[in-house]
Amino acid sequence: MTGAGTGPHLTVVGSANADLVMDVARVPGRGETVLGSGLAVHPGGKGANQAVAAARLGARAALVARIGGDPYGELVRRSLESSGVELSALRRDPDPTGLAVVLVQPGGDNSIIVAPGANARLGEDDVLAARPLIAASRVVSVVREVPDDAVIAAIRTARSAGVRCLLNQSPPGPLAGDLREAVDPLVVNEHEAAALLEGPSAPGAPVGEEPGQWARALLEAGYRSVALTLGSLGAVVADAHGLTRVPAPRVEAVDTTGAGDAFTAALAWRLAEGEPLARAARFAVRVGSYAVGRAGAQDSYPTAAQIAGTEREP
Repeated sequence: MTGAGTGPHLTVVGSANADLVMDVARVPGRGETVLGSGLAVHPGGKGANQAVAAARLGARAALVARIGGDPYGELVRRSLESSGVELSALRRDPDPTGLAVVLVQPGGDNSIIVAPGANARLGEDDVLAARPLIAASRVVSVVREVPDDAVIAAIRTARSAGVRCLLNQSPPGPLAGDLREAVDPLVVNEHEAAALLEGPSAPGAPVGEEPGQWARALLEAGYRSVALTLGSLGAVVADAHGLTRVPAPRVEAVDTTGAGDAFTAALAWRLAEGEPLARAARFAVRVGSYAVGRAGAQDSYPTAAQIAGTEREP
């Protein structure tokens, strides 16, 4: 994938995991054992999820990530390959593949514990080696589930190449002001927005009681644009053109695992296609809502044809 016409629509820099998913009546408290059911193993990781979700929608997607040489790594690689993701920047690592334990409660809410494994070794060298791939892209989506040096290198590489950079601050962490200015957009949920605005390394803007205030506060903190996801309520997006609320269609939630990644991937793809932020977010909310109605992360992601069969964009 090289050249302006054949390069990726987007390159994702982020994590690749295997997800061990279990249904539970509730999350155990301290010192407590709770029986679960329905144990399943799925390919996952925020970076791999985004790449798969975008590819299934029709985007040319590439992934910069590390996996182990174990069966979990092979599970992840097969899912990426079968979805059509460009894998030239996917590296094998001596460490085991990252592993996430996902506890799914009634109603679809989940709690996740992640052992980073090979993801913890993704670094600046990996990103610099992938510079030709990044420079050929229209959008770079950076996932903060990998070490800071990889995140920073990805943002700087995208900026120097003149490529739009989306940052998914999940989990949230500090970012220098000059790097915040290169992020367009920042993608966070309510918990991540609160952490960025109120945490010990936050820029100091107060968090309002209304999501629109949170989005505006993040703009004031130096991000060029913001997409704030609100679960079943949809999303709020904000940029220099103003603030837009995007409602979500009503769906019966089965499993929310990876729904935010589906939203982010769809948003990045539509931005790569030249759509304005608000319109791209309307499509992304539909994709995220579709994923919520099905079990698993990558297994729940729709194709373009499946999304075309849902309610039309407003």
